[in-house]
Amino acid sequence: MFMTIIIMTSADSRNPRRYVQVLEDLGAEVRVLSPLEDRAEDQPTERLMEGGGGLLLPGGPDIDPTLYGQSPDPDAGLEVCRPLDDLDLRLLNFALDQDMPVLAICRGMQLLNVARGGQLLQNLPGHRAERHEERWVPQTHTIFLSPGAKAAAVIGSAGFFRVNSLHHQGLNEAQRSPRLMTTAYSVEDGLVEALESPEHSWVIGFQCHPERQDEVPRSFANLFAAFLDRAEMHQQKAGAAAP
Repeated sequence: MFMTIIIMTSADSRNPRRYVQVLEDLGAEVRVLSPLEDRAEDQPTERLMEGGGGLLLPGGPDIDPTLYGQSPDPDAGLEVCRPLDDLDLRLLNFALDQDMPVLAICRGMQLLNVARGGQLLQNLPGHRAERHEERWVPQTHTIFLSPGAKAAAVIGSAGFFRVNSLHHQGLNEAQRSPRLMTTAYSVEDGLVEALESPEHSWVIGFQCHPERQDEVPRSFANLFAAFLDRAEMHQQKAGAAAP
């Protein structure tokens, strides 16, 4: 039985659970790679990506500021995992070279921006989850998704959406890579909330967490379904071209 394989990275075994559940419910096989738990950084990129149809870059630790030419801000409370940064950049560059579908979420969108030559704001107040009665509660805010964006076509409409917010890094237009397009921004403060690559068939990044499906509009689930459809097409095409 043919199954679409999604490649995903994580620094630990807990972080991928929501993403894996969403994708497996849609019929995908998810291959999670970790630089800390299975020494993925020691393996050739081609082997790690072998058979994959799409790359999902999820939320996770902060990105090392030295990767975008800055010194770490001692007041930013950074928690970085440089082995994960290095693995993600290697896999992302491979995927982009192959025009493989990429869905980049939160940290993943930030890494996409850095990989294409952009920068980040190391600390943003008012965007990360807050602790209430022994549990973490996400912030929420309104974003505007532009008409004409691939993501708008996937979701089914453009306009204003209320979404979750669990990050403390991000970017404004001044930090955006010139090789990427802003397709959504925060109404409250103008932060970039979604990016797309005009150089590729299907590369979409969102700052919010659509895998937390009870915290975003129901239509955002279409992002995963469309990503999986594109990944299936890419995987079948790559298999047909193989000798």
